[in-house]
Amino acid sequence: MNIDNELDARGLNCPLPILKAKKVLTKMLSGQLLKVIATDPGSTRDFQAFAKQTGNELVEQQTQGDEFIHILRRR
Repeated sequence: MNIDNELDARGLNCPLPILKAKKVLTKMLSGQLLKVIATDPGSTRDFQAFAKQTGNELVEQQTQGDEFIHILRRR
């Protein structure tokens, strides 16, 4: 997977990972991929809801230890 941008949201709690991702996504081109690394367990459902509300595609979610990885495709 070719990631175009990466956001480190470790240590941030809701809603900051979403707000920072939204800001980064606005600067990206349609179709580009954003990888978000978060430590907030609630970020999994938050990014699912965010994708539905904004039309950005949630390509993948995974858990690696205490980190939650979210990959979004800019609409």
